[in-house]
Order: sequence, then C-alpha cells, then structure tokens
Amino acid sequence: MKKSEITEFTEYFEYYINLNEDVELMDMFDKSIEQIEDINIEQLKRIGLKTYAVGKWTVNEIIQHLTDWERIWIYRTILAVRNEGTIPCGHDHNIMVVNSNANELPINQLLAELRAVRSATIAMFGTFNHEILVSNCKFNNNQMSVLAMGFNIIGHQIHHFNIIKERYIPLVV
Repeated sequence: MKKSEITEFTEYFEYYINLNEDVELMDMFDKSIEQIEDINIEQLKRIGLKTYAVGKWTVNEIIQHLTDWERIWIYRTILAVRNEGTIPCGHDHNIMVVNSNANELPINQLLAELRAVRSATIAMFGTFNHEILVSNCKFNNNQMSVLAMGFNIIGHQIHHFNIIKERYIPLVV
C-alpha cells in the first residue's frame, strides 16, 4: 500500500509521514536501507562527537535514538496487530539519549545495529496483509493505522538523516 492510502494518522506525526514518497511501503523500506548503506562513515567519524549547537545530540546519539525509537514503534505495532490489548504509554527520548552509552560506541557499530533493527522491521511488515495494514494502532493517547506506523518509522529516519546532512556534515567541510 502507498502513503496516499493512509486513512488514519495522528496529526503530530504527519510531518514524518509526509517526508516519504507516495510509493509502496515496502519500496520505501528498501530505500531506507539504501539510505543507511549510503551514509559516509568516514565523514561521520570526522564529525566525531561534535554538535552544531550546545545541547544538541551527537551523531552517535542520533543513530542510537533512531534505533531505540524504532524498537518502541515496533513494540507498539506488534501489540496492536496481535490484538494484545495493551495501549503503550509514551516515552521521553531525551532521557533515553542521556542514559545511552552511544558516545562510547563506534559509529560503525551503531549503524550496524540500526540496519539490523530496520531489517527486522521490514521482515515484520512484510508479513502484514491489507487487513492488518489498515487496522488501527493505539498508543499514548494516539491512534493511527499500521500503514501510517510504517511510513512514520521511515520518515523519522529521513528527518534525522536530513539533520545530519544539513547541520553536522558542514562541521567537517
């Protein structure tokens, strides 16, 4: 199913969803893996732990955030599609970043973990039929279709990779 076939989403996440092209979800997932593969690791190593402003996350923290965030969204999704009944609460990504050890890990390892999590996400979404994709997922006082959840996950990566490109890459030019 394509992005234009999304019927239910939470307005707060519209920005992430709209960063996607209007193509099949699985095609966008494939593009998201390509985006991870195309990252210039040597450039990220030169950036190191620099930030573009005081209080901003490092590239390592951004990559760890993407991985953590995706795991949370997959948890929300699987509870919904399996009709488990639990409605997951929200989380504070800033607390999670502060308590990660991302800045102690090599960027290669962080990207490998992100790639592995994304591959697992793709495998899971690949098992969903039309009925599952149009079903609703409830979480933290929000609701959106499973299809929207998939595009939201991808759009979140696009958003943060754009920030890396626009604000961090210039730090080494």
